[in-house]
Amino acid sequence: MKAVRFHEYGDPSVLRYEDVEQPIPGLGQVLVRVAATSFNGVDSNIRGGFMQGPVPVTLPHTPGIDVSGTVEALGEGVAGLEVGDRVVGFLPMAGDGAAAEYVVAQAGVLTSAPRCIPLSDAAGLPLVGLTAWQALFDHAKLTAGQRVLVNGAGGAVGGYAVQLAKNAGAYVIATAGPRSSEHVEAAGADEVVDRTVTEVSAAVTELVDVVLNLAPIDPAQLAALPALIRSGGVLVNTTVWMPAPSDEQRAVRGIDLFVNSDAEQLSRLVALVDSGELRVDVAQRVPLAQLSAVHGQAATGELHGKVVVVAPAA
Repeated sequence: MKAVRFHEYGDPSVLRYEDVEQPIPGLGQVLVRVAATSFNGVDSNIRGGFMQGPVPVTLPHTPGIDVSGTVEALGEGVAGLEVGDRVVGFLPMAGDGAAAEYVVAQAGVLTSAPRCIPLSDAAGLPLVGLTAWQALFDHAKLTAGQRVLVNGAGGAVGGYAVQLAKNAGAYVIATAGPRSSEHVEAAGADEVVDRTVTEVSAAVTELVDVVLNLAPIDPAQLAALPALIRSGGVLVNTTVWMPAPSDEQRAVRGIDLFVNSDAEQLSRLVALVDSGELRVDVAQRVPLAQLSAVHGQAATGELHGKVVVVAPAA
């Protein structure tokens, strides 16, 4: 089968499109015929060797954390899935990923794919959708009527965070650049602040209950965020190389988010997609053979929106 792998850490040129042996599912595993994977920023950090501590991959390594596809074969002991099922999942970061024609996955990380969108587009949902869900509901405990600031709402996680917060009955203030402001407004934000002309600290005129920081901002700006939050509120930060600040005197908690694969939560997101309450936005669809070019675009800042990487047709 065809796959993209890197045999050494380095820049995007280390990614090779090559022939590899098709994997065989073991106990509790499923062989998935890949429809698509997607590009996530963490893929670049893993490829560059910057995450060897938290994500110790074995070289050569196949990237691709998200997967959508069709069950091709079942390993021993798998129940609840059948050959031919359309599935979607968030794969372990340290294992071989879905930038290939086939991938082996633990059955427990997979759930039924959305029915109302193309199967390949469903690969744009797992990691970013789960990040937004876990930030808002697992960590911030968001409830109806609360005020939320999504800093960096123009990215893929931000789009889901805005939609999910609005669906939950929150008032959403979103910061975004000019390129993505219309997209963020369409996602349901009540206020959209142009981050290129307004400091995030000036974006809030009334204190909020939750701040979700998705942007790699200056440390001083990050340190200022708790002052925007009501007593007892929460700052959830996804830029984990800068720890989330807190304000103990006012009981404002700072939480660093490390997203987890959760098939039950993913199935809830799928249900929202199929009911029309959650939109999956895909900016680009590129062939698997061009994955190295996608990494190159990301490295130069030319990549905007969610990119789905489509496996070769059967």
